[in-house]
Parts: sequence; structure tokens; C-alpha cells
Amino acid sequence: MRGRTTLGATVVVAVALAIGAVSFYGILSGSIHSATERSAEQRLDELAERLDQPGGRGPDGAGGLGGLAGLDDEIVQIIADDGSVRAASEEARDALSSTVLPVTDDAITMTIDDEPMLVLSDDLDDDRTLVLAVSVENDAETLSTVAVLLTVAVPLLLLLVAVTTWLVTGRALRPVSRIREEVDGITAERLHHRVAVPDSADEIAALASTMNGMLDRLDASATAQRRFVSDASHELRSPLAVIRQHAELAQAHPSTTSIGELAEVVSDEGLRLQGIVESLLLLARLDEGAGSVHEPVDLDDIALGEVRRLRSSGMEVDGSGIRAARVEGDPRLLGQLLRNLADNAARHAQGCVAIAVAPADGYVFVTVEDDGAGVPVDERERVFERFVRLDEARSRDAGGSGLGLAIVRGIAAASGGTVAVDDSRWGGARFVVTLPLAR
Repeated sequence: MRGRTTLGATVVVAVALAIGAVSFYGILSGSIHSATERSAEQRLDELAERLDQPGGRGPDGAGGLGGLAGLDDEIVQIIADDGSVRAASEEARDALSSTVLPVTDDAITMTIDDEPMLVLSDDLDDDRTLVLAVSVENDAETLSTVAVLLTVAVPLLLLLVAVTTWLVTGRALRPVSRIREEVDGITAERLHHRVAVPDSADEIAALASTMNGMLDRLDASATAQRRFVSDASHELRSPLAVIRQHAELAQAHPSTTSIGELAEVVSDEGLRLQGIVESLLLLARLDEGAGSVHEPVDLDDIALGEVRRLRSSGMEVDGSGIRAARVEGDPRLLGQLLRNLADNAARHAQGCVAIAVAPADGYVFVTVEDDGAGVPVDERERVFERFVRLDEARSRDAGGSGLGLAIVRGIAAASGGTVAVDDSRWGGARFVVTLPLAR
């Protein structure tokens, strides 16, 4: 990883340096060329002004050498309208002989006597043209020197960047490699181990804290899963053990055990076993995202149905708090939610249960309360865990399988709501489910 990081950074820097070097050379070349051209134009204007002064046309008045006297190191020609050379500096005669410099509106570059020259021209007042050639050899040498320096400096700078990146990334990624090695050594049997968090308070420390948070969640999930498997196996083993015990008793003492008694035990335990399996399957579907069905559901109708069911069994049920309320969800799951709460209240009530449905502020509050022993404050969160039964309800006949309230919480969460428990008006337990109203 360190090598790939260094290579990637080096490539990026190399591209940036190459673009920068080329841009710098282009800008410098243009700047030097412009400065030389401006200097040549200024010199051309000075010569033209000099030739227009009295005596600048020479003794013959026809543009002779009078105006070009003393120009030994400059190449200057005066071109007549017919293209002939009327006058030239000594340097021009030596370098050009009879060659005529080109007359152009824009400055051009040409080679004269194996030396690069910038040629400019300017019209005089009497149909003559003044042509000046200025050497640009120094400019070329300057640009050549800059090109050599850039050719040497860019690779050296790139090498420096590569070495620096290698050292810096190695130091920066060393804690990441340590974290990776520590996490790689954490297996399912060592989920209690955690990554050491450095004191740097930077991104590496944040990464270590995030990894520890993930390990905490994995550890909690694994612990809950092991507890769930243990409790599930125990709950499933109990009815099977009862059936086997009665069957062995009937087999050993057929005269003392009636077929009807054995059939009743097998039927009761079979129904209990079926309920546990169905509850486990429903919880598994909720864990996988069941409850994705969203259709209008009248909670008041479901609640009134539970009131009638409990009253038919002889239970005193108060349904006066049921108001019309509609939510969006799976009607089968919401019916299971109300059924589980109603059965839980009936199982722990002394003789009175109340069911209410109250819409308010965009939500509907479903309340199921009883006059039983209630739920202690320190148990009000744990009571929704799977296979949890309070001490008062540990017996099989009273306590059920311990999955009903876990299913209630799962269905409420799948429907976008919550569930909580507190004290009822009679001192028992009051379960409140909060669901969003249908739009």
C-alpha cells in the first residue's frame, strides 16, 4: 500500500512539474521575445527620427550614409521604392553584401551570417523604407540555459518528492498497518480484544475508535446470538422432554397411563412447540426486513377485535379509550402486535385489562394496561429481549415462551414506530406503542 501511495503521488507531482516547466518555458520565451521586439522597435524609431533630421539624407540628398554614420555594429539598410538598397551600415554591407533585407509589416526572424536575427522595417517620408536587423542570439542562449536547468531540476525535484513521500507515507501509514494487523488477529473467539487508540487525536485515532466501535457491536451481536441460540435450544428442548417423559412413562407402565392423558400432553406440548417455532420464524423474518407491506390499516378495528376476544374468555376489558385511527403497514403483523400485547396483559392481570387507541399530533398511541404486578423499572428494557421472562412469570404455564414482547418491538420497529412500558393506572404494566398516522 505504501508503494502504491508513493507511486501515485509521484505520478501526480511529475505531471504537475512537467506542465509547470513547459508553461514556465513558454511564458519566459514569449516575455523575452516581446522585450527584444519592443527594444528593436524603439531603436528603429530612433533611427527613423535621425534620418528625418537635416543632414540625415546624406550629401547627395538622396538618402546616403549621412544618417547611418557610426552604426558599425548594427545591420541597417535603406530600401528604395524600387527595392534597391539606397544605403546600408558597414555591418550590413559586410554581413549581407548585395542581399536586400525583407520589408514586412510584422517582425520576422531569419538567419544572417549563421546568426538568428529579428528583422523590422519602418516607412520613411520620401518613399524609402528603413530596415533593421537585431541579433537574438543572446535570447536563444538564455532560453537554452533555462531549458537545461529545467531538464536537470525537474527530475531532481521529482526524486526529492518521491523520497519525501515515501518517508512521510511510511510514517503516516505505520499506525494503519498496526491497526490492520491487530484487527486481522481478532477472530470470533477473540471479539473482546480492542485496537489501541493512539493519543494523536487525528484521523488515525478516529479510525481506531471506529474499529473499536464496530468490534463492540460485533461482540454484542455475537453475545446476543449465542444467548438466543442457548435460550432457543432450551425452550425447544422443554416440550420435547415432556413429550418423551410421558411417552416413556406410558411405555414402562401402560396400565397406569391412559391414551387420552398421553394424547392431551402431546397435543399441549406440540402446540407450545409450534408456537415457539412460529415465533422464531416471525422474528427471523423481521430481522430480514419483513413488514415492507404498506397498506391502510384501521387500528381501532383490530383493537376492538381483541377486546371482544378477551371478554369472551371472561376477562373484564375496558375498551372505552379506542378512537378511530389509521396507519400504514402490514395488517397481519399489526394484528400480531395487538394480539401479543393483549395476551401478555391477560396473562399477568388480576382481573382487569384496558385497551386504548388515541391519535394525536400525527401519531397514534396504542395503550394496553393491566392491574397485575407491573414491570420493575430496571427490567423495562430487558423485558423486550428474546426469551426473557421476569421472575414472577418463570413458570411455563404463566410465562409463555418469552418471545411475545420481542415480536412486539420488532413489528413496531418494522412499522416505523416504538414501544415502551411504564406503570398503569392500577399499578400494573402499561405498554404504549407509538406509530405514525397514515397520510
